[in-house]
Amino acid sequence: MKQMKKIILIINLLLIGFSHAQSGLTAAENYVYEKNCLTEDCSKKIENVKYFDGLGRIKQNISIKATSAGRDVAEPLVYDIYGRAVKAYLPIPQAGTQNGGMYTDPLSNASAVYGNEKIYTEKILEASPLGRILQQKQIGNDWAAHPVNFSYASNTDGEVKQYSVSTSWTEGRTNSLLVLSGSCPANTLYKSTVTDEDGSTAVEFKNKKGQTILVRKNDGTQNADTYYIYDKYGHLAYVIPPLASKSGLVDQTTLDNLCYQYRHDESNRLVEKKIPGKGWEYMVYDKADRLVMSQDANMKPSGKWMFVKYDKFSRVLYTGTAAVGAQFIRRQVQDAVDYYPSVGIPIYEERSTSGFTNSGMQVYYSNNAYPMGSLYDKILSVNYYDTYPQGTPAVPAQVLGQDILPQDTQGSNVSTKSLPTASYVKNIEDDSWTKNYIWYDTKGRAVGAHSINHLGGYTKTESELDFAGAVKQTKAYHKRLNTDTEKVITQTYEYDSQNRLLVHKHQVDSQPQELLAVNTYNELSQLVNKKVGNNLQSIDYVYNIKGWMTKVNDPAALNGKLFGYEIKYQNPVNTPSAPSRYNGNIAQIDWRTSQDGVLKRYSYQYDALSRLQKGIYSEPDNSVPGNDFFNEGMSYDLNGNILSLQRNNKGASGTAEQIDNLSYNYTGNRLNSVKENQPNYLGYPDMSENPISYDDNGNMKDQKDKGILQIDYNYLNLPDYIKFDDTYIPRSQSPDNNVNTRYTYRADGVKLKKLYTFGVGRNRIETNRITEYLDGFQYETTGASDRILVQVLKFVPTAEGYYNFENNKYIYTYTDHLGNVRLSYFNNGSGAAVIEENNYYPFGLKHNAYNGLGGNKAYKYQYNSKELQEESGMYDYGARMYMPDLGRWGVVDPLAENMRRFSPYNYGNNNPVFNIDPDGRLSQAFMSQINSSPSGTTWTNTGDGFTNNWGGSMGYSGLAFNFRSHTSTSLGSMFGEGGGGGSGGPGGDESSLSPWMQSNMGPNPMEIGKMAHSAMATFFRSNTDLRENWFPEENQLMWKWNIRLRPDLHYMKKGINSVWELKPTSNFVDSSLSLRGKHQAQVYADALTMLKHEKFFVGSSYGAPIPPINGRVATDPRSGYQFSYDVPIGTDGMIYYNCLNCQDRQRSPVRQTQTNPQTANQMGTGLAVALLILNIAVRLIPN
Repeated sequence: MKQMKKIILIINLLLIGFSHAQSGLTAAENYVYEKNCLTEDCSKKIENVKYFDGLGRIKQNISIKATSAGRDVAEPLVYDIYGRAVKAYLPIPQAGTQNGGMYTDPLSNASAVYGNEKIYTEKILEASPLGRILQQKQIGNDWAAHPVNFSYASNTDGEVKQYSVSTSWTEGRTNSLLVLSGSCPANTLYKSTVTDEDGSTAVEFKNKKGQTILVRKNDGTQNADTYYIYDKYGHLAYVIPPLASKSGLVDQTTLDNLCYQYRHDESNRLVEKKIPGKGWEYMVYDKADRLVMSQDANMKPSGKWMFVKYDKFSRVLYTGTAAVGAQFIRRQVQDAVDYYPSVGIPIYEERSTSGFTNSGMQVYYSNNAYPMGSLYDKILSVNYYDTYPQGTPAVPAQVLGQDILPQDTQGSNVSTKSLPTASYVKNIEDDSWTKNYIWYDTKGRAVGAHSINHLGGYTKTESELDFAGAVKQTKAYHKRLNTDTEKVITQTYEYDSQNRLLVHKHQVDSQPQELLAVNTYNELSQLVNKKVGNNLQSIDYVYNIKGWMTKVNDPAALNGKLFGYEIKYQNPVNTPSAPSRYNGNIAQIDWRTSQDGVLKRYSYQYDALSRLQKGIYSEPDNSVPGNDFFNEGMSYDLNGNILSLQRNNKGASGTAEQIDNLSYNYTGNRLNSVKENQPNYLGYPDMSENPISYDDNGNMKDQKDKGILQIDYNYLNLPDYIKFDDTYIPRSQSPDNNVNTRYTYRADGVKLKKLYTFGVGRNRIETNRITEYLDGFQYETTGASDRILVQVLKFVPTAEGYYNFENNKYIYTYTDHLGNVRLSYFNNGSGAAVIEENNYYPFGLKHNAYNGLGGNKAYKYQYNSKELQEESGMYDYGARMYMPDLGRWGVVDPLAENMRRFSPYNYGNNNPVFNIDPDGRLSQAFMSQINSSPSGTTWTNTGDGFTNNWGGSMGYSGLAFNFRSHTSTSLGSMFGEGGGGGSGGPGGDESSLSPWMQSNMGPNPMEIGKMAHSAMATFFRSNTDLRENWFPEENQLMWKWNIRLRPDLHYMKKGINSVWELKPTSNFVDSSLSLRGKHQAQVYADALTMLKHEKFFVGSSYGAPIPPINGRVATDPRSGYQFSYDVPIGTDGMIYYNCLNCQDRQRSPVRQTQTNPQTANQMGTGLAVALLILNIAVRLIPN
């Protein structure tokens, strides 16, 4: 009987799908039809149909009525005689719609959309059973003659150095000795070479085990070799970056200064590691192989450790620091962790009605597992699940008309069981806390949050979601202090039939509602016009055939607009100074503003490693176009450390003058000193060549050239105290002088306060400027240090700039492709008035000699939209402070291991025209390549970059040797193009990340958007063994305690050597918006931490995040939750969802899959039906 029920249920589900058939489908063909309802009655929907040939191969993919005009979008696929996909077309909007019917000639309308451009990629495959790619010709006529070439061979004698490792055991971990023993014998390594569109090569050598031994690139004059050395157990023991490889030395000094070193324990877990420039770091695990304690070099002298406590489901309960004692080594701490379970003490903690008190907070959990409560130094964060903790504010019954999920099942069959309910985060510098609470609707979607800040005030956010999860309205209620007057921010969103954002409105308190933006899209769903500020500016966007944005307005003819901007890749003017670029590097940028009307241009030159060598400034319309006013030139060592930098400025005489000629001196990657060879007052401030010192974590401790005597860091390597030489007069602030700056952070790294003390006037009257950062609301006050100062609310960011509370004005900003704020303006009653203009050298220093507008002194967000710290000249990116005058960071990259051939101090992989570091950790280009890949792409780590399943490859710089700029990123995926895994892919061990993980990237899910990326990233980041040793299948079994099927989460499929995940194509309301929110950028950066040896599967499932207070990151209007009809059951057979029968879930978004049964006897359809049945059956039947 039980089996019969299963069969009947499966049949019923299939019949439900067939009953909603799309009448226009071509019945004579094999197909799979999908419909995602965006409204409850399904009058608004996303439809997609895939047609298959008799071998089960997709031959045409159609997105039904997907364009702005309601036309179909077709994407044909072409195979060779061996069944291999050799041509991939861009999606082609058709002349109308056939309601899902297959097009006999889908290319007929191509010229109307793309003109005479080449709209497909071609792959030339070798004539062998391996079918390896030999050449790929790219999309676009200009790229047709610049293919990417691939070749395969074996190594020759003397081509590759041979390092040998002898491994012994000490203190329960490996101890490896590295020796350079000659060269690898000929024909013992596989050799693969990729030559990109501009002729740059990347060569990879692998051994017979498939381990990457060497990645070789060439800067044009010499090889840049990165070696990967393994011990006899197969562990990665050393990584030797190019600068160390060139030296040929393997002494301990070279290893410590330049190389990556790793040690593992008997369970193959990474337990000790050393990143170049930093001291050793230590990791301790519990019996479930979860990372429970860690210690860096700065913590070691004090004997303190970071710790994490979990519950029985591996959810993070609380974190903190433990005072274990400096006398104990890592092995002894590991032994202590292992001992307690052996005497019956559990390795997890549980909710407690009494709990314990630490750091001014009552924690309602037990403290039994090691380290015990007696060792706690500070509790830093606490997370609650299932029910709300004592002291929670009253849970509202409704939020914007949406019923709120109760925390118990009395009178309801749904509850907050399994959901994160609250998170508390301590200030690092004191014992104040921020408390965050989350409210859910009856579908389990976060629709409200209540955050009580460390000052006693609050920010409450509410979101009204439609049927598909798109945000219709948000409200934010804010008070700095509980006694302050409440500020209310209301935002509304309107969408088209495919959930593309059309209208965004904003309102502050009872002020008139502001029309922030009205969007217009072309037939490829690209944003082509945005009317900002009630048509205060009409901004046009232009794209090339590869989908890259090339213009914002037109700098050649502004036609009354304030700013125009053009990016040139393969089509620069004056090619001797800016050669054409086909591999994605930018050759030239033009811009013009209404302020002076002068057309300005930067032409760029690169080496073969895509490192920027020179930015050449000119004014093409002037009598002397090549004036070189703001040139910037750089040279590098093989690790990418800048060796020299030259910089010009426009002199008083109207000619270019050199203001900087810098020489950099290093030990390893650490900058020891800077020598200024050009005595110009406008340049680098000191010619003394003062030494720079560092702490054991590789953090820069001073910079006396700029009057910085001391920098102290907290445990996150963030500066919390900077002491200045008070006799040093900063040029930008004369006659004032700096005294010191103190920062206050939360334990998750969020900056809360800045206290800047400086001396005013000849008498140097000590004055404080206090800035506070509260959920996007920014306060500031200035006054004598002996006075009580009253904070003034200055501004809150919006999606198009910011709102100035002091004059009740909306300030709008033009930003470029890097997020640099170029022009700020507002409506002065008669039109647009410019208040600020910023232009930058390539590495971020602001141009002098013009841009004289004062702007808003409180709004200091400029380069990459980061906040300038005027007293130090650095930009705060969140994880690190950046020095634009030197073009490098002062702190080691927390994600340095993702880019091991680069110096951990370099900025943007030395290509600041193409890359940004969103939060100071990983270049945006790298993340963009992953995020913008076509649905169905698998990126596989090769040791020094990634390759994908259609022949593409990319380095950690993000420059793909074969990046398919596939418009289906915004079409196919957007309209339901399926990828493997998840609810539409292979059946089997499918599961989704437990929602607790999503709460750990930031304490306010409203701020981070509850993206599954952050969940995955947090889990892998806190479980180093999974990042480093994902290979063993048994390590994957712990996932079963963390997983459950949910419609609003991304699905993952576990497998040996790979991780497949369905991901969103966009996290922003508007793809033209720059990354400005720290947490959303952090989502992408951390998601890649787990990719060291693995694969990343790009799919097309969406989640609709909640926007933050400041509106910088809003929901993807094109997204929809995927929903299945069944009761969600985890892979361990347990029901994890927060309802028992889910009867009231029928309002949830529905994804229907229909397979044409009429040709089921053919292989393709038969297979499709079988997969569909298998998929449903696996998701319904417990193991």
